[in-house]
Amino acid sequence: MIPLEHYLYLSGILFTLGLCGVMMRRNVILVLMSVEIMLNAANIALVAFSKYLSAGAAESVQLDGQVFVFFTIAVAAAEAAVALVIAMALFRRLDTVNVDDVANLRW
Repeated sequence: MIPLEHYLYLSGILFTLGLCGVMMRRNVILVLMSVEIMLNAANIALVAFSKYLSAGAAESVQLDGQVFVFFTIAVAAAEAAVALVIAMALFRRLDTVNVDDVANLRW
């Protein structure tokens, strides 16, 4: 059986990669992909904790982590849809998807 620490290391590495992608990228699509990587890292941690906590209880299966992951995936899908619409509007108005050009849309 794989220990909990391995899942948490994987989750931490993925979250760090996603955070670096959000901080360093200027393209809106790549920033959205990095946010999705961060959400998936959180999902891995939630499922790992759920599996670790339900391993001691042989009679009852705890699905709390999986339920949280289900809601996280639903929120991520809605976030991606709204963000892609905003990216399309940005591209139509400025002919670019550069995050730095969003400051020009103030007024």
